[in-house]
Parts: sequence; C-alpha cells; structure tokens
Amino acid sequence: MNFDLTPEQDQLRDAVRALGRRYGHPYFVAKAKSAEHTTELWHEAGRLGYLGVNIPTEYGGGGGGITELALVCEELAAAGCPLLLLVVSPAIAATVINKHGTEEQRKKHLPGLADGSQKIVFAITEPDAGSNFHRLGTVARRDGDDWLLTGRKVYISGVDEADHVLVVARTEDASSGKLKPALFIVPTDAPGLEKSKLDMEILSPENQFQLFLDDVRLPADALIGESLDAGLPALFAGLNPERITVAAMGAGTGRYAVEKASEYTATRKVWGGRSIGSHQGVAHPLAHAAVQVELARLMIYKAASLYDAGRDLEAGVSGNMAKYAAGEAAALAVDTAVQALGGAGMTTEYGVATLLGAVRAGRIAPVSREMILNFVAQHVLGQDKSY
Repeated sequence: MNFDLTPEQDQLRDAVRALGRRYGHPYFVAKAKSAEHTTELWHEAGRLGYLGVNIPTEYGGGGGGITELALVCEELAAAGCPLLLLVVSPAIAATVINKHGTEEQRKKHLPGLADGSQKIVFAITEPDAGSNFHRLGTVARRDGDDWLLTGRKVYISGVDEADHVLVVARTEDASSGKLKPALFIVPTDAPGLEKSKLDMEILSPENQFQLFLDDVRLPADALIGESLDAGLPALFAGLNPERITVAAMGAGTGRYAVEKASEYTATRKVWGGRSIGSHQGVAHPLAHAAVQVELARLMIYKAASLYDAGRDLEAGVSGNMAKYAAGEAAALAVDTAVQALGGAGMTTEYGVATLLGAVRAGRIAPVSREMILNFVAQHVLGQDKSY
C-alpha cells in the first residue's frame, strides 16, 4: 500500500498549484462579482495541458486518469479558484465521449475539451424528477433519420460558456416499448433550445440555468454511441468521475479555508500579546476541520485509484463516500474559518465567507448527502432500499 504520488503526479500537482496561486481567490471573486467568467485561467490551464490530463494522448490529452484530474481540481480550489466546469466538461463529458462515443465523436470533441477551446456541459436534472433518470420527462423521438428532443432541465451549469450540452433523455425501445435513457450532444445554439439563467445565492463565476427543449432537431450522429444500447452505460460512466472530482474540489476548498484561518490566527494578537491561535478554543476547531479535510482526501484518492484501475463497483462506493466526506469537511472548514476570523471572516478582503454558498451547495449537489447515506446503507450495510 503506497500513499505517495508518482513523480509525474507530484510535478502536475506543483505546477497546477503555482498556476492557481498566480490567479488566486481575489481573481475568482472579482470575476464572480462582475458577472464574468474565469476565461483567462481556463485558457491557460488548457494551454498547459491541465484540462485534458484524463483524455487519451491520441486525442490531445495527457493520457492520465481521474486521479490526475482530481489533483487539478483540488489544487485550483486550494488556491481559491474552485472551477465547477472542471467537473462538468473534462470529468463527465470527456469521460462519457471517450468511453462510449463513436470514433467520430471522439475525434470531433476530445481535442477541444483537452486544450480548453471547447466546453461541453451536462444536463440530467429536471424540475419534477431531480436526477432520477427513471422519471425523466425529456423525451427523444425519431423523425426520419433525425431525433427530436422535448423537455426541461434545471440547475445546468455553464450553458452560457459551452459549445454543446450533453442531454440525458428517454427514448422508446422499439422491441419492448419501454423508455430507456439515451445521451445526445446538443449545440447550445440549436433552434428550439432556450436557456433561462437562475438567480443563485452562491458567489461563483459559473452560472446555473434552466433549459427548455422544444422539438430540438438533431442529426442521427448526435446520439452518444453506435446505438441506444450505449445510453445506460454512458450515463453511469460519468457518475464516478463526477463524484470524485466534486469531492476533490471540496477538499481543496477546505484546505484553502483552513490555511487562510491558520495564517490569521497564528499572527492575530489581542489578549496579552499571545496569538489567538494559542488558545485551544480557537486552535482545536481548526485542527478538527483539518483532520476532516485530510480524511476526505484519503477517500478521494482511494476512489480515484480504484476508478483508474477499472474497479468500477468499488469506485462507486468509495466515490460516494468521498463526495459525502468532502462535502461535510469543506462546509465545516469554511464555517470554522469564518468563526476563527470573527468579523474579519465576513469581509470580502479575507476571502473565506465568499465560499459559504458554494460549500453549502456541495452538500446538496450533484447528489445529496442523504442519498449517499441511502446508498451506503443499502450497498454497504445490506439494508433494504428505503426509497
């Protein structure tokens, strides 16, 4: 059992950390408050090869795995730049297309995803069904050789930055008459596709949208894979990378918050010349948060290594646990940092309260902590399904 990164992974981590710190949290906050995107950071990360670390070399990527992409997500977040679209585009969309797309789809989309010149976002969640694909109302039906998509999606990240959106719909199986999931690559400027920005109480340069699909016409090759049989495995292919990279982003955010608070409490002196961090009432909560973040990191990289080894079932358990642990740890770390800084913790200048909304959302999305506990109870503890 080896907990060390490879030399190549060490170099990647250090390089991404340096990039993130050159931009930093003030850059992230400024972009969010001016309703702009982190375009400069994204393009530089793409040019340096960090966005495509998990994409095969033949399509312009680094040939690594989700472990490498988790390192990128964590280190940018630890520098105060948690980029949600790293999860959506390289982790979900690139994985789905690489594993289950046609060769033409891989050649068309993966090079752009690798160098950052293209973004593909992901649309599964619906107003009435949530992310329960068994109840999705978005339907794809044949019209000659084309497909027509109709339905609604909600909480879809980054549509205004993306060239395409990977839409999960349901199609009728001609042999059984039953509906089955299918994924389609839809241009964000397709006729019949409309987006409406959602106002969120989260300080982020990445926006959330509701999508309306009204007979959006797509060619046959918009369907992921060679046939409808690719739909279900393609859908599941993106879930573990999503959970692992979301968790990595949460752990990085937790590290950032603990580091900011530790720097402040080690130098802040108000009682008798001693630093406030010398008091256990301040130091112990921060130490507790640091422990929780580190425990989450261990589960994240266990899950990533299992996934990269092709052990999908085990990675599913570990990935869910990692997402749960990191969501809790990040929320704890940011809240503890705000408390340790007192009034300063609520200012924009000190850069911790600016993350409160994001880490709270991390306990809800992309899968809630309660659904993860349901998963663990059923699949690890052997309990009857509760929902």
